[in-house]
Amino acid sequence: MQNRLLAALPTSDLDLLKSSLHGVDLGVRQVLESPGQPILDVCFLQSGLVSVVATTRPDHRIEVGMVGHEGMTGLAVVLGDNRAANETVVQSAGSGLCIGAEALRSAMQRSASLTALLLRYVHLFLLQGSQTALANGRGRLDERLARWLLMWHDRLNTDDLVITHEFLARLLGVRRQGVTETLHALEGTGLIRSKRNLIRIVDREGLQRAAKGFYGIPEAEYDRSIPSLAGTPGGRATSDSRPDACRSVRSCP
Repeated sequence: MQNRLLAALPTSDLDLLKSSLHGVDLGVRQVLESPGQPILDVCFLQSGLVSVVATTRPDHRIEVGMVGHEGMTGLAVVLGDNRAANETVVQSAGSGLCIGAEALRSAMQRSASLTALLLRYVHLFLLQGSQTALANGRGRLDERLARWLLMWHDRLNTDDLVITHEFLARLLGVRRQGVTETLHALEGTGLIRSKRNLIRIVDREGLQRAAKGFYGIPEAEYDRSIPSLAGTPGGRATSDSRPDACRSVRSCP
């Protein structure tokens, strides 16, 4: 079980979901949820990367959240609603285990422990969103980009990301030229290697320093709140100088 939420469930809760879960392939730019539209399925990611994007007009778009194998889509369903507030789009191809919204609601009604775990993840996702707002409002572009690269690196089992500068600029809500210049600056300090459609992480610890504190709080809270998987052997520690330096979500198997 590659999804951390499903892996953290007790057997009795997982059994409630198993008969309704079905595997899906997730293609790049595939839209899983659209603003104001009913949520028919909830997806627990096994691999790949999904962006949650707030939008008001076609030219007013910014990423407000990121989901990988640590999480799930369809949080409105967990909270008792059935409509999406934002667009949810696949950023990096992968796979997931999906369940119908009604089937998930039914399972939650039958299990308080399942409901508690999913609500805990909603809290963690909201924390990620609040830290994204803080970074967007107070961070320089190089700090925001370093944070974004670290969050992506946490969720994919590779040091290489295939993405265009234009798409990355849309996610960050900035000009393409600014992204290109900032990537070149990070490359100049030996933290990454950047080509037209490819970014490679070279120095993760250096990126953590470059993020200047905008990365790490939601990651530490995830490990605290999902204790069954916290401290997984081989986990990647951050360069945080606090005694209990947080582990990133990349620490999962």
